[in-house]
Amino acid sequence: MRLGGGKRRRVAPKPYVVFCALVTGLLGLLLLTFRPLEDAPRPLVPFARASEFNVSSSDGGTSVEGVLAFQRVAEKACKTVEEMGEDFGKGVGMESLRVRKIIENHFVANGALRVRDFPPEQFCRHGFVLGKTAEAGFGNEMYKVLTAAALSVMLNRSLIIGQTRGKYPFGDYISYSNFTFTVKEIKHLWRQKGCESKYGRKLVMRIDDFNKPLETNVLCSNWKKWKQPIIWFQGTTDSVAAQFFLKNIYSQMRIAAFNLFGDPEVLGLRPNVFGELMRVLISPSEDVDAAVNWVIGGGENPDISLHMRMLMNRSGRAVQAVLRCLKKAIRSQHLMSSRPKVVLVSDTPAVVKSIMSMPNISEFAEVLHFDYDQFKGSMSKGMRISDFRRKDWGSAPRWVAFVDFFLASRAKFAAISGAHRRVGTTYAQLIAALGAAYNLGDKSGSRFLFFSSFQSNLLRDGLKHQVGWGHVWNRYAGPLSCRNQANQCAFTPVLPSAWWDGLWQSPIPRDINRLASYGIRLSGLGNVDSNSLKSHCKKRKNIVRTITFKL
Repeated sequence: MRLGGGKRRRVAPKPYVVFCALVTGLLGLLLLTFRPLEDAPRPLVPFARASEFNVSSSDGGTSVEGVLAFQRVAEKACKTVEEMGEDFGKGVGMESLRVRKIIENHFVANGALRVRDFPPEQFCRHGFVLGKTAEAGFGNEMYKVLTAAALSVMLNRSLIIGQTRGKYPFGDYISYSNFTFTVKEIKHLWRQKGCESKYGRKLVMRIDDFNKPLETNVLCSNWKKWKQPIIWFQGTTDSVAAQFFLKNIYSQMRIAAFNLFGDPEVLGLRPNVFGELMRVLISPSEDVDAAVNWVIGGGENPDISLHMRMLMNRSGRAVQAVLRCLKKAIRSQHLMSSRPKVVLVSDTPAVVKSIMSMPNISEFAEVLHFDYDQFKGSMSKGMRISDFRRKDWGSAPRWVAFVDFFLASRAKFAAISGAHRRVGTTYAQLIAALGAAYNLGDKSGSRFLFFSSFQSNLLRDGLKHQVGWGHVWNRYAGPLSCRNQANQCAFTPVLPSAWWDGLWQSPIPRDINRLASYGIRLSGLGNVDSNSLKSHCKKRKNIVRTITFKL
């Protein structure tokens, strides 16, 4: 007998055991094969951004795109609007404070109060940027002034506000700060200080039109080297034009733009540039301010503003979606213990009536609205909207839009944008931006939030129909936006993106084609081929358009 017992006899496996093992293995393989992408494990370590890869762009950035595409597939094939907006739910206080100091210091150093007292030789060497509007839609036209202001900061020049027949743009409703010049005053000072007669420096204005891709120098020229006393950057009707300098081929321009607008790849930390510019440059006229205070009635400012851009449509879906969004805003800002004041702004009176008459809304909110028919102030006899503008702007007199704007921007905690078609218009963007700027404390304690409300029928094709560079979600409208989404209430950037540098941003074909006209080869995931742009800039004809003022 051997130590440890006798030798064990081998037993052949039974047929049914083999069969079970084979079936189990096949089922396992099938489960792995058909497992949905959404359930794939997320990587534990975040992937590097595109700019962190040292990849030649001769292949159009395909190597980087392969990495980014793999990351997206590893996570999920697309995202909802709420998921895309997660970056914007924390506020941007510290970055906005940084930019506030830059803007304030700029206008102290380059404001009219100081510059007009420069010695003649210094004044005649100084540069200016013109912001001029046509008094069309307020949001688009105000962006023209704000883009000029942003450009003045980037170029270290003074700001001129263009007048029409001696009146400031929207001058009956908006007051402009004394940091700005007029063309009339510049011409007077140019004569008075002998810039042309003594120093031989003519008053020349260089004009660059953003809406003419074959002519604009926004990407291919170093504007800091321009010698003309005045620069007019035309066609800047939204937040995009000023941010094009982030991709300018000259490092001086890119650095200046980056310093003001922040890193376009870090979406959740981009400053409230246009809100901070408005805070310094504009305020309501006395009449508009009186109307705003009449609505508030001597009490505290509203907590939340709700803007409904309905184009005379009475969509019940939009109303239901925005009420859900309102409740989310109340929860997000911890206002559930009180009945927060909500100011309602819309171009469609029927929608205002529908929301204010809802039986349950008074249970969780106190809704305010500017009823201009009841207002007896000096503006109450203002001009009515012409018929061809009625669907676009609503039936109220023109001045009501300015009361609504400054009333809504008084909101202390949040702004919400809802719409019949396109959410986050330029008007809604500027309400949120100014509201965020008003409520930013010296230590960035404020967490002002901007929300976008989408009803499900707007999202059947994802964000594909949020076309137009003036709309806040346009840079997310490509194939990475999920189709057939339910109602969405998404955190929204107060500084809309001009590029597609974010991980879940992607362009639509229309924008790829439009960028091509500027000399930019944009990939399907939104990456810019820098080498191709440099090559384009070398080949293109340099166009310089100027006019000389007669003194």
